[in-house]
Amino acid sequence: MGRTQAAQGQRSPDAATRLAVERTRLAYERTLMAWVRTSASLITFGFTIYKFFEFERTGGTMQPVRGAFSPRTFALLMIAIGLMTLVMAAVQHRQSLAAMRAEYGDAPAISTAGLTAMLFTLLGVVALVVVLLRR
Repeated sequence: MGRTQAAQGQRSPDAATRLAVERTRLAYERTLMAWVRTSASLITFGFTIYKFFEFERTGGTMQPVRGAFSPRTFALLMIAIGLMTLVMAAVQHRQSLAAMRAEYGDAPAISTAGLTAMLFTLLGVVALVVVLLRR
């Protein structure tokens, strides 16, 4: 690493700088994981509300609710907000890592938090499709 950087005219960062970059990268990871946790809560809460009212309706204890703010609309809104926040957080995380990589060159291309965000995005899309396709 030092030889390649020296050949390109860059000097190798000292130990304190490397540790600071690693702490910053880990802070980016923690921040994205907090957003994943929040988004997953929104997605699962929306899907749970939808399934609860669907269960109550099929049990015969209540009439289907129609209108602008039905349980289905609320569920779609919660899932959509969860997906939007997750996508925005993932984009910000990727931009932050790219900026750090451009400055210091040590940030990994793929992060565990980024992979987790992609997994939860797929989960949210599945929940959204299930709610949209069920009447």
